[in-house]
Amino acid sequence: MSESEVRASVAHGFPAEQFCGEDEEPPGKSRRHPLWRDIPDHQWNDWRWQSQNAIRSIRQLKGLIRFTPDEIEAIGNLETEYKTAIPPYYFSLINPDDMDDPIRLQSIPSPLEKTNPSGYELVDPLEEDKDSPVPGLTHRYPDRALLVTTHVCSMYCRFCTRKRATMVRGGWDSISRDDERMIEYVRAHSEIRDVIVSGGDPLTLPVAKLRFFLENLAAIPHVDVVRIGTRVPVTLPQRLFDQSLVDLLSSVGKVWVQTHFNHPREITVESARVCMALLRAGVPVNNHTVLLRGVNDSLDTMRQLMRGLLKIKVRPYYLFHCDPVIGAGHFRTSVWKGMEIMEGLRGHMSGLGIPTYVVDSPHGGGKIPVMPNYVVSASDDAVVLRNYEGMLVRYQAEDKPLQTSDQTRTRGVSSLLQGSKSALIPENSERMVRRQLNLLTTSNVGSAGCQSEVVEKEPLMPLERSVDGFARE
Repeated sequence: MSESEVRASVAHGFPAEQFCGEDEEPPGKSRRHPLWRDIPDHQWNDWRWQSQNAIRSIRQLKGLIRFTPDEIEAIGNLETEYKTAIPPYYFSLINPDDMDDPIRLQSIPSPLEKTNPSGYELVDPLEEDKDSPVPGLTHRYPDRALLVTTHVCSMYCRFCTRKRATMVRGGWDSISRDDERMIEYVRAHSEIRDVIVSGGDPLTLPVAKLRFFLENLAAIPHVDVVRIGTRVPVTLPQRLFDQSLVDLLSSVGKVWVQTHFNHPREITVESARVCMALLRAGVPVNNHTVLLRGVNDSLDTMRQLMRGLLKIKVRPYYLFHCDPVIGAGHFRTSVWKGMEIMEGLRGHMSGLGIPTYVVDSPHGGGKIPVMPNYVVSASDDAVVLRNYEGMLVRYQAEDKPLQTSDQTRTRGVSSLLQGSKSALIPENSERMVRRQLNLLTTSNVGSAGCQSEVVEKEPLMPLERSVDGFARE
């Protein structure tokens, strides 16, 4: 089979309905700009063509999308600050008539990148370089290490935490002494069980160099997991139309892929198929999402994204608060916005689709989970927990008798801790109304089916309004 036939087998081998249902298409669709309308499919589906024809300058952008004169001047001044590269495939996801299109915001330079009103944005906000015992390797957590293997990306995200690395000029195609030192460091530190191969984007590496990292790391006995941090399935899925690359990832049994969908429109037939190709090759696929103002900072968008990922069998893993990196301040929301979104995910969709919302702490503090408070109160005997409906429930974790003899009359949350009540249920709870309807239906069916017998009906339990604003059964 020729190389083009191999690419085609991955690109066209699986029906779209396998991922999104017979009556539903993925939310994203690449609509080619007229500039590329006549490009044959075999070229369009070739990652080399996509890379060679990536948009890399304001001069190219001016002919493809609308800008104001002030934007053109400001964006032109940014070209020396941070690289631009947008594959035609990813550019074709942009709605050219929408100045605030979420795909545009992630990929096209903005004059806002020159602003830093708070002064809080930093070049290395996570202080990775300070935790770097050898060049390119960050060892922060006891059992994990991160390797920056390349400065090259298929598409340069405008909010990137590691801009300082991606601005490096010149190629890193050959295996360097620093590459060898990173492997040697991991080999010498038996506490390291998990290695993140990152960049840049490691799937832009020459296959020989990628093989060097993966096979050497996987051969270290104490390394259990080799994670590849990549946005290639999102921005340049054609790279994984190459079956030989998929075979390499599959052959190294410890490999996991951490990809990076930020918006439901990035889920296309092409990206879905390469994720499935990885899964069929035995490579688990998890997703990182960054919370970005104007891109995905709404509950509706985030629900669509998480459900879309589940449909293509990609597990949502982290929702990152956008890091305070130079040029990305305009993307940063409040932490409260992230908590609001998490509140609207938990209980409203499968737990498989709920990521962990984290802030990557300044000063190298690492990932700190941030979430709505589900523990309302506690005593020696029990805790009071809140569910997504607002129901408060007493939960006794240990199998032991109550230690308190104090039975002073009390109400509300205090009564749950005391044990005189087991739950406080919000008035007009949809679930409780549904229970009562189910009970009524069951009672009517029972009565109709036993005409020769007297059937004792269980009385319905009305939800009474209590003085603390909740209803109780």
